[in-house]
Amino acid sequence: MKKLFINGEWLEGAKVTTTRSPSDLSDVVGEYASAGTAEVEMAIAAASNAAESWRYSNVQQRADILDKIGTEINERKNELGTLLAREEGKTLPEAIGEVGRAAAIFKFFAQEALRIRGDKLASVRPGLDVDVTREPVGTVGIIAPWNFPIAIPAWKVAPALAYGNTVLLKPADLVPGCSWEMAEIISRSGLPAGVFNLVSGPGRVVGEAMVNDRRVDAISFTGSVGTGTRVLAGCAARRAKVQLEMGGKNPLVVLADSDLNVAVNAAIQGAFYSTGQRCTASSRLIVEEGIYHAFVAAMKDKLAQIKVGHALYAGIDIGPVADQSQLEQDLRYIDIAKNEGATLAFGGDLLKRETEGYFLSPALFTDCHPDMVHAREEIFGPVASVIPAKNYEHALQLANDTEFGLTAGICTTSLKHATHFKRHARAGMVMVNVPTAGVDYHVPFGGTKGSSYGAREQGSAAVEFFTTMKTSYTFAG
Repeated sequence: MKKLFINGEWLEGAKVTTTRSPSDLSDVVGEYASAGTAEVEMAIAAASNAAESWRYSNVQQRADILDKIGTEINERKNELGTLLAREEGKTLPEAIGEVGRAAAIFKFFAQEALRIRGDKLASVRPGLDVDVTREPVGTVGIIAPWNFPIAIPAWKVAPALAYGNTVLLKPADLVPGCSWEMAEIISRSGLPAGVFNLVSGPGRVVGEAMVNDRRVDAISFTGSVGTGTRVLAGCAARRAKVQLEMGGKNPLVVLADSDLNVAVNAAIQGAFYSTGQRCTASSRLIVEEGIYHAFVAAMKDKLAQIKVGHALYAGIDIGPVADQSQLEQDLRYIDIAKNEGATLAFGGDLLKRETEGYFLSPALFTDCHPDMVHAREEIFGPVASVIPAKNYEHALQLANDTEFGLTAGICTTSLKHATHFKRHARAGMVMVNVPTAGVDYHVPFGGTKGSSYGAREQGSAAVEFFTTMKTSYTFAG
């Protein structure tokens, strides 16, 4: 059994969680300790007690530790990628790529630890010097989702440590394995006891304790809108700093002047790869009428070539759905779309493979109206809706007609339309002639409206959440 990591020690939990591969339900991935209230209390106390000394730690020490963590993750990316594919269901190439991204994130923030900037300003009053500096927030609770089991924990943990914060990491119950392996690497990196703590367990025990405890100075959360709303309310009640990344119902606009091959590849990659289980997935394909029928025909041809199967098998394009509850949600929305009058142009079927798993063929719906439930609510699966648009202006209106605003894409050969869309799309990230899913590790990540709340994640923008600013005056005489 894999234990909890609290105050520099490996400890047993109140319960044990057993995880199985969604590609093969007979494949037991591992047994992981699950924290109860006593273990959570120990972890919060440890992180809180370590915060003062880590706050004043040497930046070179932080940089060296983070670089060491990134190096080992990268050296073991095939091994860790195999684990990720087993526990979450991403295809092996995607899983190895995600591990490589996690390694790069740690190495990026190793250097950011050396670049914590401040300002020296002239005062309007004679004889005074003004310094503006950044300081750690303190103790940060991190609540990670299941769809990126190592990349998202990495892009939260690495900047938290780089900027001098102590960490409480709660991975998703569905996929604790990658976080455990990352914690094991961190445990040998030279961090002082209590600076990093792995506290696996259910949200109602671990997550709620972190959100409600005044010793936890900030919460960084990625997950569902419903849970994020409760996290926000809990943090607001005690005025804790909070950062939320939640849902998306992202549009990909395809104009009649676009390169059809480019548009289809962007749509297939964005909507269906990673089994559509990405908050940046383009589940709304808004297509100009002049190219609508050609686009749908090309999509069906391309989807017919897609191979769905065991995440570890060679040649597989799309792995299984992550678990039974997510599969049931996908199937429920497929039924909703049919009942709303949308046409199932391709897929949406349960598939039998050599192993027992949660295999679903990618579903493409046409004849969709923007007010249909399946075209408005986040499904988080391999389901996409094709919505016709009269022209560019209509397409932009449809793209912005959503409560979410994470990412938006457009396929066009018109510089005029591309430039206008980048300016007027109501989203935190905009893609032109590339899939909506896929953001570099060194640039800001986040959205608008109901998708995000608080400071951006990733890149140099991460400093905004993980630090606070202090203004100091000195009388120079």
